[in-house]
Amino acid sequence: MSNPRSMARRLALQALYQWQVSGHSSADISAQFAEDQNLKGAERGYFEELLAQVPLHADELDEYLKPMLDRPLHEVDPVERAILRLGAYELAYRKDIPYRVVINESIELAKTFGGEQGHKYVNSILDGVAKTVRPEEVAAKRK
Repeated sequence: MSNPRSMARRLALQALYQWQVSGHSSADISAQFAEDQNLKGAERGYFEELLAQVPLHADELDEYLKPMLDRPLHEVDPVERAILRLGAYELAYRKDIPYRVVINESIELAKTFGGEQGHKYVNSILDGVAKTVRPEEVAAKRK
């Protein structure tokens, strides 16, 4: 994960995880990351977008995720929950990014930070979300 957008996703995942478990505002976490983390090599604007927009749209993103889950969202591992919300945001709001790229990047994050089989879970959930929010793109790719 050396490209700037992938690095932004990686840092955004860490920041979103912190937002979920700490209850601090995304603005406070963004300021802390700017101070404490090395954002060098990351697409800073994209990191800031993800950290601001995912919490802002969390309820809506959760509604995309819930029908695909095999358990209540609060029982999903917090790291995987953050990855799923991040992926759902990109699928719903960043149509400029191909859905396959969103899913592949999310799988890589799950392999790095999630549980042993977390990447398979993330893949199946986000594939379902993609079918819901991008049905034409998914159908075109499957032909």
